[in-house]
Amino acid sequence: MRNVVLARVDDRLIHGEVVTAWTPSLSANRIVIVDDVVAADKFNKRVLMALAPAGTKVAVLTVEGAAKALQKPDPGNERVIVLTKTPIVFEQLIDAGVAIKEVCLGGMGIRGDRKPFINNVSASPEEVDSIRRMKNEKGVNVYYQLVPEQKVIDISNLL
Repeated sequence: MRNVVLARVDDRLIHGEVVTAWTPSLSANRIVIVDDVVAADKFNKRVLMALAPAGTKVAVLTVEGAAKALQKPDPGNERVIVLTKTPIVFEQLIDAGVAIKEVCLGGMGIRGDRKPFINNVSASPEEVDSIRRMKNEKGVNVYYQLVPEQKVIDISNLL
C-alpha cells in the first residue's frame, strides 16, 4: 500500500495551500489527484501538473485508476498527498480497498445544493451522508484543517 501522508478534500485541488504549506510540511514527493472528469481532460491535467512544487510527481487519475495505484506496494520513498473535490471520492476509494484512516476537509465552496458546514467548507446532503458513513461505519477520522499550522477541528458535533 502506498504511503499516504494526507488525504484531503479541496475542490481547488493543487493550489497555494497545497504547494506552499501542505507539501513541504509533510515532505510529500507525490500528489495523486482523484477525479473522473479532470482525469479525462488533458488540458486541466497539464495545468495541475504544472502547478505542483518542483520535484513533486503528479498523477491525475480516475477513482478506479487511483484505487489500483494506491494499493500497489510502497516503493519505500514515496510520501503521497491524495486530493479530491468531494468526500464521496474518498468513500469510494475506501470501499475499493484503499486503506485511508483520516480525511482532511479543506476548501469546499458553495455550489449547487451545498450548504455551509464549517468555515470555508460547504457540503451537499450526499457529502454529509458520506462523511457520516466514513466516520461512523468505516472508522475514518474526518476533520477540518485549513493549513498544517492551524489546529485540527473535530467535526463530529457538526454532523
